[in-house]
Amino acid sequence: MEIPVFTVDAFSNLPFRGNPAAICPLMHELTDDLYQKIAAEMNLSETVFITSINPSDNFTTGSRFRLRWFTPTTEVNLCGHATLASAAVLFKHKENVNPKLVFETRSGDLAVTQQGEGYVMDFPLNPPTKQDANEFKDILKVAVGNHQIQDVYLCPITKKLLVRLSDSCERSVLASLKVDAAALQRSETSGRVKGLIVTMRGSPDCQPGYDFYSRYFAPWMGIAEDPVTGSAHTVLGSYWSKELGKKKMMAYQCSSRGGELELEVRDDGRINIAGQAVTVLQGTITL
Repeated sequence: MEIPVFTVDAFSNLPFRGNPAAICPLMHELTDDLYQKIAAEMNLSETVFITSINPSDNFTTGSRFRLRWFTPTTEVNLCGHATLASAAVLFKHKENVNPKLVFETRSGDLAVTQQGEGYVMDFPLNPPTKQDANEFKDILKVAVGNHQIQDVYLCPITKKLLVRLSDSCERSVLASLKVDAAALQRSETSGRVKGLIVTMRGSPDCQPGYDFYSRYFAPWMGIAEDPVTGSAHTVLGSYWSKELGKKKMMAYQCSSRGGELELEVRDDGRINIAGQAVTVLQGTITL
């Protein structure tokens, strides 16, 4: 069996930045076990498998596809960067003729359209709720040490915990955090948290004008740190839109690779997440 594979750096216009995803367009479904083994072999934060829904469609003419996302250890319910990368493969490499692609996923239908040199994803908005920081003191200690915290929020749908650093913190504090992934995983075993977002207010008056910064850690899902995370911004977008009183925002995820996201919180309870993508590898998996 030969399976085509693309490695695409999402949320970046330059190679070796943003978040890499492995994209496998398939003519038919494979077994879950094989999906997981391929994802473990690729060893990126996400490997995504694209299949046609209508047997008469191909990757050039079809407008609806099924997407499944796998980390090296498990299948996940939502992944932004691999969705963006999937659209990039279909539009760029498969020369898809449709103005909009719709992906059927565990999180419902996700639409992606081309916009200039990038892509806009129509994602669910996942609002978090305010928490008592004392209930998360162990995970907070591992994550941010003695740095001052302004807010702690939890999104029960995504199980992402959002921790906002004090506005008195410089961006360098967030960028230089050293988070022990194993200790982080040990600090929270109740199952209520599957991902940790650390965020802070941005510098919208300084070019390029980011409204907020973040980093994302998910050792519970086999990802020590995710470089640029679309799904985390379904939570971040909701939180910062209310805090800043803005619908349109520019965000920067300041991992070592770094990535930029354009966000627009909509009135219908969804969020547009836009970014660019660059293909760095094209090959074949032989089984």
